[in-house]
Parts: sequence; structure tokens; C-alpha cells
Amino acid sequence: MATYKVTVTTGDLPFAGTWDVVSVTLLGSEGQSKRIELSSIGFEFSRGKVKTYTIKNVCSLGTLLLLRVEKHPCFIFPEDKWYCSKIEVTTPEDKTILFPCYRWISRGEPVELRGGRATLFFEDDHQLLTDQRKNELQLRKTVYQWKFNFDGLPHGYDNESKPHAEDHFTESRSTNSFEETLKGMFKSKEKWKSFEAMKCLFGVKKTAMIDYVLENWKEDRFFGYQFLNGVNPNVIKRCSKLPSNFPVTNWMVKPFLARGSFLQTELEIGNMFICDYNILEGIATRVVNEQAMYVASGFCLFYINCDKELVPIAIQLAQNPSNDNPIFLPTDSESDWLLAKMFIKNADYLLHQGVQHLLKTHMLGEVFAMATYRNLPSAHPVYKMLIPHFQRTIHINKNIYDHVFGPAGSLSISSLGAEGIQELMKRGFSELKYSALCLPDNITARGLDTIPNFYYRDDGLKLWGVLNSFVKGMTRYYYLSDGDVAKDPELQEWVKDIFMHGVIGNSFSGFPETLETTDELIKFVTMIIFTVSAQHAAVSNGQFDYHSWIPNCSPLLVQPPPIIKDKSSMDSVVEVLPTVGDTAIFAHAAFSLSYKYNNMVPLGSNPDEQFDEAESRQAQKDLQNDLLFLSEAIRERNSKLQVPYNYLNPPYVENSITI
Repeated sequence: MATYKVTVTTGDLPFAGTWDVVSVTLLGSEGQSKRIELSSIGFEFSRGKVKTYTIKNVCSLGTLLLLRVEKHPCFIFPEDKWYCSKIEVTTPEDKTILFPCYRWISRGEPVELRGGRATLFFEDDHQLLTDQRKNELQLRKTVYQWKFNFDGLPHGYDNESKPHAEDHFTESRSTNSFEETLKGMFKSKEKWKSFEAMKCLFGVKKTAMIDYVLENWKEDRFFGYQFLNGVNPNVIKRCSKLPSNFPVTNWMVKPFLARGSFLQTELEIGNMFICDYNILEGIATRVVNEQAMYVASGFCLFYINCDKELVPIAIQLAQNPSNDNPIFLPTDSESDWLLAKMFIKNADYLLHQGVQHLLKTHMLGEVFAMATYRNLPSAHPVYKMLIPHFQRTIHINKNIYDHVFGPAGSLSISSLGAEGIQELMKRGFSELKYSALCLPDNITARGLDTIPNFYYRDDGLKLWGVLNSFVKGMTRYYYLSDGDVAKDPELQEWVKDIFMHGVIGNSFSGFPETLETTDELIKFVTMIIFTVSAQHAAVSNGQFDYHSWIPNCSPLLVQPPPIIKDKSSMDSVVEVLPTVGDTAIFAHAAFSLSYKYNNMVPLGSNPDEQFDEAESRQAQKDLQNDLLFLSEAIRERNSKLQVPYNYLNPPYVENSITI
């Protein structure tokens, strides 16, 4: 008589338990057991419960290959899905095998689980394993079907069908008084009378960073700081030669340069940086009361001054120079210069939300998740590495699209409106490069390797290095040669799916169509993990800090930009701001898009046990230790900064895109 011990763990999620009967069938290389019921009515499978059962079989089943789990009705109780985290089986030979599940199971839905040992396609040595691998992917492809959610943009999940159990979304949060205050203001059509009146919004939601922004938003040094360490550090680049349509002269900017220096000299030595918003040129803006709104598509020139601070020294608000398109300077009137900066920040907000945030993290994250579900079985090592980074992403994307593109969504009532934002995203998509998603390549291409006080770069490169080291160790453990990569059909279908649906087959993007070497695979997987964890954190976590104070970065400016100098006043600055109601909607969006749920999973924590091999488990522990050391270094650095940079501090970086 062969004895097996089966330990079942029910997930610690809301409504994870079930009253139904659960049965298991053990499938081995020399036969299978009968279907064995593990429970009758009771609390065996309540939330967070761990229960061990002893199963006796007439003879040994040989090598244990699969475990089939089923859920059956119990008396008259209605259907209640059951979230099974994992099942561990101890064989008669006293070997314990992990069977990861981490999914919701319904009645009449037999689920076959494989042991936690990761294998490649050509390593499966039994027909049961080969068939399970094939059947799993066939089922996934019927559930995860591609759809053109937005014309001219990456494809996504077909939202007309229900998300698969692996992507079931649970959340834990409650509305606070600040949100309630904002919601009560949504319908107000009043105009703001002063900045002081606007500050009253934050009486119930004070933070140290909000206080700092309120105090310093007009300052040039803080304006420049935000282009390096705010929520959009992805546009600025080194400027060694001015664009021909941005005719800044030496006499214009000489008062702001180091004593005795010249514009050309500073360009040549690398102290000049630029943001170019040409991508916004010609996009039709939103129409309000038969009046088209306003967007600046010009330039902002920055300089690293003697204090190593990045400061703006020239702004042109449209691409083509003319008498109606002056170059604004810090020596202009306070209101002229402030208005010029506000229109640049408005353009930067639109580019940030449409391209850097929604397109390059949310949409691409959905592509990576879809391709992984469709092409990599649960036994595949790359699936096991990536699956923790896709939890909730498909579900949250639908919520976000509905929220920001809905009739009263923050992007729908922005300067561009929903249609304009989508046009901007299409333009950004047409320019998308694989190298831009690989941080080391991105930083070098933009000439930002040595610019001082660039904490996004410093922390991001270290985080990229930590993730790359983890992926390298895991990849080379499972792929012993470049040939193993090239001959893996599941891997090749996976990368092809990403190429065809992520960049729509655009070879110009530089995205790989195939992967031939371990080095290529390591870089590609590192890019995916970094994009959906660190990069999303960098462009999302600080939105409430920087975007809730609307004058600092308004999604909507309701008056035209200045075209003649010395005609504005501080009253003009207030008049350009959106209504009280629209301000509340924008502030609420900033809060919602930065909110951390109570069940947030930090980068590297990986509570789901996907790997059964000691080497892989140790690699995950090493990753956690490396992230801990990095976090300690960031905390030490931040203790010396007036404005701490925490957006890439590992405890604040989520494993996946959940907001």
C-alpha cells in the first residue's frame, strides 16, 4: 500500500474559500489514482486554511507527474469560486513536490497542475506532460484573445469575455475624506479667484511633498528638478546644437550662464538640455463652448548652473518662430515667464500621460501579459519568472481606460480631449523604439549619463542591474546554450506574438522578432520586468505629489498662451486655470492614479511559489537581498536631500501594474 500526503492551501484573499467538495486525482508515470474527495461540508477550504490529507493507493504511481483538482457542488449551496494557492504532495519515497495553482477554480472545471519544476518543451519525457502542456495553451488561447482596443495602438485583451482566473482582481481600499471633498466639487463651474483659495483644497490632505510643491512651484530650480526626478523624466535630453526653429541667441541667455561663458561654449561642453514637444504639433484640441483649447508644442531650453541645478533659460511655445511666438526668458515679467512655464508643463503632462504612462507601461504591459498567457505554459521557466509581474494588469487597464477616457475622465476634459490624447499616443507609438524601454540604452541615447542630481537615472540603473542579474542567473540555469533558446518553439511564438501585437510588426521599432541567444533573452525579460514594475512606478507613483496642485502641472489651460510680452499679469495666470470642478476632477485623478492598495505586492517579494528547484528559490532570495541593500542605499542618500526621491525605492515599487 502506497501512502501519499496531500497538503492543500487556500489563498488568503477575500472570498477565497468554498463550501464545495474538492477532489484530487494523482497521475504518475505508472498509472493514476482514483478520484479522491478531500472534504464534505465544513471549513476545510476557508480563506487562508492549510489542510493535510492522507491518501492510500494500492500501489505506487511511479514518478508523480500531474495532479488533477476538481470542485463539486455540496448540497444546495450556490456556486462559490475557490482560490487555491498551492498543493504539496509527499510521495511514498518521502519526496515533497510543489504543485503551484494560484488561480480561482469553478465547479465542473477540472484543473491539471504540474509540479513546480520548470521545464522547457523538449525536456518533457512523458506523453502526459506533453499533452498537458499542449492542452493548457489551447485553453489559454481561447480565453486570451487579441482585440484592437484602440486603432493604431498596441493590441489588447478582448474585454468582451471575462478575465481568466489567473488575472482575477481583488482590491482593498476605502474612500477617504479628501476624495469625498473632491467629489463634492466635481460639478462646480466657478472660476478660481486666487491661488490662496485653491490651497484650501489641501487642508484635509497635507503631505510634506504637497507642502513643498505649494511653496516652490514657481521656482525655476524646482521647475527644472521635475524634468529629472518628477513623474516624466523621459523627455529631456542633452542639447549640443539648437534646432534651427528655436533661434535662441547668446545675448538672450548670457545673463543666466556662468560668468564670462557663451551659449555655444555651454552647448559644446554639455551643459545644455532641451525638451522638444514637436509631437504635439497640429493635433486638434478639445472644443469647449465652441472655443478650441490650447496646447504648446514648442521647446524649453535648460542649463546646468554653477550650483549644479537644472534651470530653464528659454521657452518658445510653438514650433515655428514668428513675431507672435516670442522666446520667453527668466528676465521677462514674472507673469509672462510663469505662464510660459505653465504651458510647457501642460504639454509635458499630456505627453507623460498619453505616451510615457499609458502607452509605454499600461498598454505594453498588457501585451506582455497576453503573449505570456497565450504562448508559455505554466511549466515554462520564463512564464514562472514573469507571471508575478502581470497580476491584475489586464483588469486594471480596462478600469483605467474607462476612467480616464470616459465622458468626465481626466484625459477627456484635458486640453487635447480623449481623441487628441489618442492621436498623441498613436504618434508616440509610431516612434516607439525597443532601446527606449531598455534604461541603460535610453540614458546613453539621450546624453544623460553624467547630468548631476538625476536620481531617476541613478536608482533606475541600479534597479535594472539587480533585475538583470536575477534574470541572467535564472535564464542560464534553464538554458544551457544559445541553441536551447533558438530551438524553444514556445519562446519563439511568445516573442513573435509580442512583435506582431505589441508593435504591430514594425521592424523599425527594433523589437526582436526572434530570440537566438541567452543574452538576447536576458535583456528582453529584464526589459519586461523593469517596464511593468520600476518604470511604471517612476511615471505613476508621484502623480499626486506633482499633479494634485494644478497650477504646477495643469492638464487644461483655458486661455491662449501669451504671444506678446508684457501684456499679462498675475490675474492672467489665475484666469488660465480650469474651473473649480475640473480642478477637483484632475486632483482626484492624480490621487487615484497614485493610490497604493492595502494588498500591494512590492517588487521581488513574490508570495506565489512558482519554482520548486532549490537553485531558483535561492536566486529569488538573492534578488530580495539585493533589493534590500539597494533600498538601504537609497534611504541613506535621501536622508541628505531636501526633496527625497523614493519612486524607485524597491519597497515602493509594485511587482506589477495594478493602478
